[in-house]
Amino acid sequence: MTIYPAIDLKQGRCVRLRQGDMGKETRYSDDPPAMAKHWQSLGAEWLHVVDLDGAVQGRPQNFEHVASIVKNLSIPVQVGGGIRSIETIREYMSMGVARVVLGTVALEQPQLVADSCEEFPHKIVVGIDVKNGEIASHGWMNESGKTPEDILPIFSDYPLAGIVFTDISRDGMLDGPNIPALKHMTTLTKLPLIASGGVTKISDIAAIRNIYPEVSGVIIGKALYEGAIQFASALSAASGPSSQEASC
Repeated sequence: MTIYPAIDLKQGRCVRLRQGDMGKETRYSDDPPAMAKHWQSLGAEWLHVVDLDGAVQGRPQNFEHVASIVKNLSIPVQVGGGIRSIETIREYMSMGVARVVLGTVALEQPQLVADSCEEFPHKIVVGIDVKNGEIASHGWMNESGKTPEDILPIFSDYPLAGIVFTDISRDGMLDGPNIPALKHMTTLTKLPLIASGGVTKISDIAAIRNIYPEVSGVIIGKALYEGAIQFASALSAASGPSSQEASC
């Protein structure tokens, strides 16, 4: 199972938000490329980057910072936040981004997901961001009125790289992942799932690892930045055979 350290960009800085609230941020670094290289040096095989400003504005706002991160790394980078046109997807792909995450646009323009998958098969990820059972959009600011049950069947036959599932209520809260919701998501799609939100301790990773291979990866942010989880321990738990052994 893959561990994705997260870099959330706001005005060119690495931050973490509480439940996606742009007014509740903790700043961790003013040098995103250096932070990215830090995670790579610790053994990260992928990096997950979100343009928070872009998610709210509807178009990339930290493009040059993402470009600098990609340029300075040898590992693949997955990027989301404000990607709502095929032109933006092409720009990111030409930059060297390995995968892009489509959230709001997947809800509003599923045909764009189809078109992007045709042009970039297995390089597109759909982001499903859920709060109280309902999918949120536009940087988690709007309620869509739709559920994962409504949306995921649309993409069942698309050549997607996977689905990022975020439990907004757990994001940045260090409350632990929503394991029942993750298990439910595996009944809705055969696409690989990447879990996001709430991972706090090693046993959380081990619990998600028990849903492998349906859940193929986990995105971790605040727990790494706050030192609640050491990255080497996260890698070990992700490759461990069971939650009982990994949490010993």
